[in-house]
Parts: sequence; C-alpha cells; structure tokens
Amino acid sequence: MPVLELQNVTKQYKNGRGVENISFSIEQGEIFGLLGPNGAGKTTLMKCIVALSRPDQGKIMINGYNVIENYEQAMLPVGTLISGVEAFDYLTAYENLLLASRLYPSLEKERIDEVLHWVGMEAHKHEKVKFFSTGMRQRLYLAAALLSKPSFVILDEPTNGLDIEGKLDFLELISWLAKERGVTFILSTHLIDEVERLCNRIAILSKGKIIGEVARNQLAEGQTFETFYMNNIRKGKEVNQNDELTK
Repeated sequence: MPVLELQNVTKQYKNGRGVENISFSIEQGEIFGLLGPNGAGKTTLMKCIVALSRPDQGKIMINGYNVIENYEQAMLPVGTLISGVEAFDYLTAYENLLLASRLYPSLEKERIDEVLHWVGMEAHKHEKVKFFSTGMRQRLYLAAALLSKPSFVILDEPTNGLDIEGKLDFLELISWLAKERGVTFILSTHLIDEVERLCNRIAILSKGKIIGEVARNQLAEGQTFETFYMNNIRKGKEVNQNDELTK
C-alpha cells in the first residue's frame, strides 16, 4: 500500500491558478521531490494533501485512508510544514511545541528537547518567537513537524529563510531520518540542489500539471534531476508556444 496516493486531483481558483488532474504515489521510505517554479501550484497541492484546501475533484489517500472522509486516521502518522502556518509570537519556542504536544497525550516532554536539538534550536528554546528571524522560525516549524514521531512528513519549501549552514543541516537531518528511522518524505521546492542531494524520485509540476516524473535509478547515463527538469520544462514551453500558434 502506498504511503501517499493521489488520483486525478484538481483544484482550480477563480484567477485560473491551481492544479489539474494530478496523479502519483509514494512508497514507504522514499524522499519524493515535487519540483517546479514559483507559481506552479506546489503549495496548492500540498494544502490539498493535508486537507487545508478541498480538491474540486479527485482522491487523496494516506496509508489507505481518504484525507477528506477519514481525516483523523489519515493524518495520525503525518508531520507537516506548510507555507502560511505560523507559531504564536508571544510564546517561546519551547512553549509553542509544548502546546502542540497536547494533541498527542502519550508524547513524552523529552521529545520537545530532542526535536529542538535536531533543528539546532536548543539555545533559543526559551526565547519568544516574535524575536526570531525567518530562518529560526523555519527551524521551529520543522521541529513541530517532527514532534509527533511521524512516519510520513510533508514539507513545503522547507528551507525558505535558512542560511547555508542551516540548509545543509536540514538536508542532512532529512537524509538521516529517511535512512535510519524509515521516515517517508514529500518535499516541494523550486531549488534543484535540494532534490539532487535528497530525493529518490521527483515529479515536475508546471502551470498546475505534472509534466514529468522519474526515479534516480531511471535516469539515463550522465543525466541528473537538473537536466531531466530542464528538458521537460523546455518541452512544456514548446508545447505551449505551438498551442498559441494554432489558436
């Protein structure tokens, strides 16, 4: 059974943006990259996956549970870092995670210190979030995503605001969690170096549609995710230009 399965998912907004007829699945232990330029529909799709936005049509399943019809069962093993989610500025980093931990009655308080250590925020755990930089906030959001010991983690542009050291620490942590703890990840990004470093498989999202999908072991000799991405983006532009000419 796939950890995540999307079947013909469509979500359209009045401004014409959104995603159309998206289908793919992710297996246990994969780091799956959803790669595309800004405005491609990545965040829209991620919000649909965690039911922050309801698809116009299609089905989204997590471990066999429909995220709309069986939300609690579907999301129980899931950690999320989605653009637009904010911490409470008047609380400290530790207090924010303590508040979040109340959703998981069996979770030990020691877990808070563990995830703060993982994301490099131990020294700042008693500082109020209103004084945090963008990068510090992003580290806190990642800690919150990992708090419940999830087996599947959904990350939307997770390195936004991180400096070079913070970004490398984050990528190493994701790789370690996948290899040593068996955690499955879906990672949306427009940064090709992240998927080159982390991902087993990628799908390319452009103008709301999947225009290419490939696993690392399916790449041609000498090909990288970057060259695969650029080839598919160029093909997509050529198709659009031809469509315009025939109108």
